[in-house]
Amino acid sequence: MGKHGKRQPRQRTRRLRQEDEAEEDLEVVEADEEDEEDEEGEDDLSQPSAHVRPHSTRSRRAQKKKSAAEEDLPNEGEGENGEREGENGRSSPIDPPPSKFSLYQQSVQSPKGDISYMRKFFLMYVGGRTPLHLQEDFCGTAFLSAEWLHSDPRRTAVGVDLDRDALIWCLHNNIDKLGSDGYSRISLVHGNVLKPLDENDLVNNDLVDKMERSVSLQAVEMESSLQVTGNKNAGKHLNGAKHTLQPRDIICAFNYSCCCLHRRADLLTYFKHALHALSREGGIFVMDLYGGASSERALKLQRRYTNFTYIWEQTHFDAISRTTRISLHFNFTKQRSLRHAFTYHWRLWTLAEIKDCLEEVGFDSVHFWIREMPNTSQNASEYRGDDNMKYEEVSTFCQRDAWNAYIVGVVRAKC
Repeated sequence: MGKHGKRQPRQRTRRLRQEDEAEEDLEVVEADEEDEEDEEGEDDLSQPSAHVRPHSTRSRRAQKKKSAAEEDLPNEGEGENGEREGENGRSSPIDPPPSKFSLYQQSVQSPKGDISYMRKFFLMYVGGRTPLHLQEDFCGTAFLSAEWLHSDPRRTAVGVDLDRDALIWCLHNNIDKLGSDGYSRISLVHGNVLKPLDENDLVNNDLVDKMERSVSLQAVEMESSLQVTGNKNAGKHLNGAKHTLQPRDIICAFNYSCCCLHRRADLLTYFKHALHALSREGGIFVMDLYGGASSERALKLQRRYTNFTYIWEQTHFDAISRTTRISLHFNFTKQRSLRHAFTYHWRLWTLAEIKDCLEEVGFDSVHFWIREMPNTSQNASEYRGDDNMKYEEVSTFCQRDAWNAYIVGVVRAKC
């Protein structure tokens, strides 16, 4: 997905610089080394990011780079160009791992499924028109927004996230595939979901060098004051032009991103912003949540893919504060892995708490769609959901070992 830079000489623990537009630094470690707690880079709880959606990203700026002297010294068993010498003495290249954003999209997200359910919810609870305007909060690389635009040329999307590098990666890897038309239909906001969009720092001209394209800034009449456009000629024609964001038909917060909000007051604030951004003709807010007996203890699950193994690790659960620490790891071979690619400190809300908050801020109704997941103790080594198990609407639900839920807040049309 992203472009990779040249390899650096290998140390016992070394970094491979991957030069996509986000200029990602990935740490490659020995698989048999003892796991280290990486306290650096946890999300700022007052400024959640997604993605998560399990789902915001760590700040890579907290990672310290190797010194220039270390980078210039080849390691034992490697040639001067950072290549590992084989048994015959010949050098063989070591491929760098893919972008952590690409790995996340492959292993965590299912945008087509989410969009299918959101459309179903909208037609069921609002109806009367086709939903066209989406806002993806905690959007990360806006993978879902890109799929939303791809599936219908009339659709528009707004993506909001705190991770500027993820937004840049999105432009180059996800929106680029849609062509210039895709850029004209999406607004990416680098900001905090706890603040109105017009108070956020929007993605702007500092992307020009990284994106190698002309970025035009457009004034927006409603909640956003700027929009990123990737069309090379857009700057000539659209600079200073007025562009109105459509009221949203659907607002979503997936990958359990609302768990980044630890205080009830923050949850209420966020739900109020979502409510006010929805169309007066009616709209829905959709979020997801996980739970079950297994969610309240230390847990490690993994899933194998063609070129890597994805590992979800929950290291603890505090029953009083209902907080937990989640890390996502990726193993490539027996010798190489990307540990703590994403780390989150979450507050695991209950279904009842979410319902109370949505009703308190003014949503007309709240609905639960739940899917029971496989038992974690029996399937930890290869954890996959059963494709035959669908989400079903429920009004009561007996506790299980593990479940996932869509929570749908509905706003009816205002006369």
